[in-house]
Formats: sequence, C-alpha cells, structure tokens
Amino acid sequence: MTRKPDKKLILIAGAAALIAASIDNASAQPAPTCPTMRKINVGVSVAPPNVVHTAPYIAKSLGYFAKRCIDANIVQFEGGQSQTSAVAAAQGTAIVSVSDVSIGRGLKVQQFWGLAPRMPQAYMVQEGITSAAQLKGKRLSATGGGVGGFNWRMGREVLKSAGLTEADAQFIPSPTAGRLPGLIANQIDGVALHPEDVFLAKKQKPTLNNLVQLVELMPNYMFNAYGASLDWIARDRALLRDTAAAMIEANRTAYREPAKVIPIIVEATQKPKEAVEFALDVLVKNCVWSVNEGLTPSRTQWSIDNSVANGDIDAAKKPTVEQVANFALAKEAVELAGGRVTIGKCAE
Repeated sequence: MTRKPDKKLILIAGAAALIAASIDNASAQPAPTCPTMRKINVGVSVAPPNVVHTAPYIAKSLGYFAKRCIDANIVQFEGGQSQTSAVAAAQGTAIVSVSDVSIGRGLKVQQFWGLAPRMPQAYMVQEGITSAAQLKGKRLSATGGGVGGFNWRMGREVLKSAGLTEADAQFIPSPTAGRLPGLIANQIDGVALHPEDVFLAKKQKPTLNNLVQLVELMPNYMFNAYGASLDWIARDRALLRDTAAAMIEANRTAYREPAKVIPIIVEATQKPKEAVEFALDVLVKNCVWSVNEGLTPSRTQWSIDNSVANGDIDAAKKPTVEQVANFALAKEAVELAGGRVTIGKCAE
C-alpha cells in the first residue's frame, strides 16, 4: 500500500527551499554598478602597519571599499605624526591619523572617524626595572617622529607618573621598525610596544617587564583618529563618509569573525600568525578598535586639555572640541554602515 505524502512536510520543505533560494539570490546580487571608481589615499601610521592599523587592509581585501565604489590606495607613513603625514593631511592628498596637537598648532584638518579610541600598547622595559622612578637616566624610545612623536609622548607620560620629566631620561630616535629590535638588543631601556610586539618580545627575551598598560595610565586619551583637510571635507564629504563606513565594517568584522581577518592582517603586518592572534585577542577584549564613530566629546576634550597641560598646544591657541573632531560626519558614516551597534562591551 502506497503512503500518501504528508502535506505538512511538503509545506515545510517548500518554505525551506524558498528561504534558501532567497538567501542564494541575495548573496549572488551583483556589486553596485559604479559609473567610476572614486580614488582615495588611505594612510597608515607605521611601515609596516601594526595590527591595530589594519582596518584599511581588511576593508580592501573583503571588498568593503569596492562595494562603495572606492578605489583605495593604502600609503604607509613613518609615524602617525611624522612630517610627511602632516604634509599629506594639509595638502589633502591622503586621509591620515590626525591629532589634537596638529590642529592646535594650526594644521587645517579635522578628525572625522576614530579608528581606535583606546591605546593597545604596553610600556615594556628591561629586566630589573619595576617602577617608573627607575627610568631616570635610562634610554627611552623616541621612534616614529623623534621628539613630539607618539613614543616620545608616552615615555614622557610614564616619567610624569613618577614625578619626572623628559629631561630626566635620554630619548633615542629611530624608525618605527626599530622599536622591538632596539629593546631586544639593549639599545633602549623602555618603549611602547603594540600587543603583537609584546608577544614577540617576551618570546625572544622573557626577562622583559611590562611596566604599565598605557590605557591604564591614560584611559581617556584619544589614540588614533582619521582626519582630512578642511577643504577636502567641504569638497567631497561623501567620499570621506563612505571610506569611513567601509572601515567601520572592517572593524566590526574583526570583532565578529576573527578567522576571516587573520590572514589579511598577517600579510599586512608581516608578523607571525601566533603574534597576530595574540594581538587580536587583546584588541577585542579591551575594545581598542571602534565599532561606531570612535569619537566622543569627552575623550576629545580630555586629550586637548592634556596637550595644553603638557605644553604641546599653546593655551592661547587651544582648539575647541568641534574644531578637532567632526562628530556629524562620523555619525553619517555609522548610519551608512547600518547604524550604531554594541559588540560585547564595545560601543564607541
């Protein structure tokens, strides 16, 4: 006797087939037709980049730029606050990492999206150094820009925590690629290292000490924000908005699908996979990367006030929060990326 088909099963199977077909059709949708690909130079602060700087590489590799009709050329600079980076920003030839200090000193630029609001680095020191007070007379790193560069500023902050000044230590300038080798070879006694380099440093020289996590020393400091010239913002706001949206999508992918981005980051940074995996874990757990605007008035204000207190910005020329950061443009980019999200505990 032949059994009749179960009508319920037929309906369920049919519905499943329709859903599968709709998913296949959605994934098979062609990329938007671009009348022309809009070209942009996207700067990264270090050559080669650290893990924290790799959002542009992820966005390019996964097609987040292309689907917004953007042809992004990634340009590496020798330090985020280097002279070449400042010139590129002022001339409008690239979007680069822009600080409140540059703006306070007259550079006609503005931040429009925060790549990484929180600092990922640890201040690593030689064996036997267990307090900031012991850095007096030591050789500290001034890689990536020399006096006034990021490592110099962070060394100064560590010294300040012990009541010392930059005059109490010797700062050694070198290319950013020399940070880790200099510490391993005892050429310097202290340096701010990114997580992947902390991993490699401890592997090569286990006696090194992590003196302090910089984010614990300066929790409200604005670490890395992309900026553009004021003329560029006025001339082509849409391109900057779309570029930021692509990198927001890249950051969110790094949080949600780390396995997808690890090969891209390994290739970009030229670091071993195990070091990249270690760094990615640190960045994600500590909400280093932004998932939204990456800019907040309170963090921007604290950074400006700190720069004035340190003498990096003339008090008479102190910029306003609105002069430093274009919060409206950052918000537009977030909306284009699908709106605000919270991933785990990360919401900046």
